[in-house]
Amino acid sequence: MAPAQVMSDPTAQQTIVKALDNIYNLEFPQAEALIRQLQARYPQHPVASILRATQLDIQNLPLSENKAAVSQFVQAVSQGLEMSKRMLEKDKNDPEAVFFMLTCHSYMASLYNNQGESLKAVGESKKAYNYLRDGFALMEKNPDFYFTSGLYNYYVERYPMDHPVVRPFMIFFADGDIALGLKQMDVATRRGVFMRPVANYYLSHLLLKHETNPVRASVYMKYLVEKYPNNPLFAMTYAEALLLAGRYAEARPYVQRLKQMPNKLVPLAFNTFSGMLMEQADKNDKEAAEFYEIALKQPSDDAYTKEYKAFAYAGLARIAARANDHNRAKMYYKKALAVGEYKSLVKEAKAFKG
Repeated sequence: MAPAQVMSDPTAQQTIVKALDNIYNLEFPQAEALIRQLQARYPQHPVASILRATQLDIQNLPLSENKAAVSQFVQAVSQGLEMSKRMLEKDKNDPEAVFFMLTCHSYMASLYNNQGESLKAVGESKKAYNYLRDGFALMEKNPDFYFTSGLYNYYVERYPMDHPVVRPFMIFFADGDIALGLKQMDVATRRGVFMRPVANYYLSHLLLKHETNPVRASVYMKYLVEKYPNNPLFAMTYAEALLLAGRYAEARPYVQRLKQMPNKLVPLAFNTFSGMLMEQADKNDKEAAEFYEIALKQPSDDAYTKEYKAFAYAGLARIAARANDHNRAKMYYKKALAVGEYKSLVKEAKAFKG
């Protein structure tokens, strides 16, 4: 079979979806067996390499802190890139080759970004952009492009709003459309194959961060935590969405569940969320403050948990304000603003007139 038909071959598609389900639920030996099966059946296709890279990312969360895993990840992505290039040489409009080229460059841009290598990240993003543009016309041939097109349409408008300093550089990019971007990502959460879990996660994230819509975010996260109960990132984000929506009774068991998860990202989330429950549901400022203080001693990760530090600072600010210690409240809000980017948090901190 020609490598180009893998994603539309029902048997291969089922295997890919199963492998992804295993990866996102942290069932790595099962995923490994399926990836090997795909590699044996389609040795010239990038799908096995990209699944392997995806597994390395999830297995070593946060990946950028694990040198050995990073080099394996880079190797897997490079192999995927080579195979995708060969497919494109045969047919420059091959939707699968375009998708995997885009995925490879996006994976590398994300890794460089998380390693603080912003120039390298920009270089990879520029390469990804060309394939992303091609993807606009390929959504019906490969529904995974609904995610990448939607993310682009959303961020190309949103990013300069939040970072006015980049506005002059945005003239090189095609205009986007925030509402359309949200709509396209929503399609990907239902119709995507490779990108379905990612589409649900990213859409929730930007509904929480930029759109201040935790109720809607919780719908997408509920799908992920029910499908992938072992995944710490999904459990954290679902608990966060429920807390921000004020649904404390529903959030409580998920916050407790985090306690059992052995990932290094979890302790900061667990303590921050426990503080939020103590403060907002149980009205116990003393215990809430203790949880927030513990949270602030935990290491944070820029890509996944730094916002939880801001939540802890904001919690301590509210507690100080209730105790009429306005200088202390002001100090904590200032610290929250130094790390936090969520619209709701920025608004709360800036509105404080202590």
